[in-house]
Amino acid sequence: MYFTGIIIAISTFLIIGIFHPVVIKTEYHTGTRLWWVFLLAGIATVTTALFVENIMASAILGVFGASCLWSIGELFDQKKRVMKGWFPMNPKRKHEYTDRKNEDRQEK
Repeated sequence: MYFTGIIIAISTFLIIGIFHPVVIKTEYHTGTRLWWVFLLAGIATVTTALFVENIMASAILGVFGASCLWSIGELFDQKKRVMKGWFPMNPKRKHEYTDRKNEDRQEK
């Protein structure tokens, strides 16, 4: 029996599942400032996946890199979700949300 596909599927599920709370915690503690960390990590791991001969390792690196890149958009979307009240706002960074709300009101 060949378990490669199942291992890749489980790894993909776990990686995506882990990135969900990582994005939430990152936005809560630092806002969207660290989007570039996700960019660099994504580019590095996707590039590395191109040079790894082992199919399973290459696939897992590719999924990890794609998840990092996808998380950039999710980080900014998470900020919008916080502004809508769907997730808790970090009281230490309250000004980042209130300034944005005031800007939106002034534009209308």
